[in-house]
Amino acid sequence: MIKVGDRLPAGTLQEFVEVEGDIDGKSCSIGPNTFEIEKAAAGKTIAIFGLPGAFTPTCSAKHVPGFVEQADALKAAGVDEIWCISVNDPFVMGAWARDQKTAGKVRMMADGSAEFAKATGLTFDLTSRGMGVRSQRYSMLVVDGIVRALNIEAPGKFEVSDAHTLLVQARGLK
Repeated sequence: MIKVGDRLPAGTLQEFVEVEGDIDGKSCSIGPNTFEIEKAAAGKTIAIFGLPGAFTPTCSAKHVPGFVEQADALKAAGVDEIWCISVNDPFVMGAWARDQKTAGKVRMMADGSAEFAKATGLTFDLTSRGMGVRSQRYSMLVVDGIVRALNIEAPGKFEVSDAHTLLVQARGLK
C-alpha cells in the first residue's frame, strides 16, 4: 500500500473535458482525454482524494462538495490542483463534474479499470454488492509526485479524508 514518502505510481487517468482548451500545456479536445500521472504531477502540489464511486451518497453529499467549497483555501495554502479519482469511466466523471459544479476547482479523474487504485494498494472489493473493485475513500497531498500526507478511511467511514483535514496538512507544508 502506498505510504507517505512514496512516489505516485506510473500510469494514466482520464478526464472528460467539456470544452476545447489547454490543460497541462497540451491542447485538449472535447471528450475523454488521457493524462500521464507522472507528467501531470511534475512540479505541482496536488490535493488528491479518492472515493468509491460517482453519484454515491457520501461522495456526492459530502466528499466532493467539501473540496469544491475549500478549493480557494487549498489554493491559497499552495495547492496547484485538486483531483478527485474514482473507479468510473470518464463520461460518468464528466456528468458528475457538471452535477457537482466542479469546473475550475476540482479535476474529476477517471480510473475506469481501477489501475491507479490497484497500483496504490487502495482498492475496496464491493463485488458482493454488484459494484466490483473500487477505490477506498482517502485523501493525499502530493508534492512533485511524492506523497507528503495520506489519510485513509476505515470502511464505511468519512472522518479523515475530508477537505478540511487536507487543508490543515497543506498549510503545515508551507
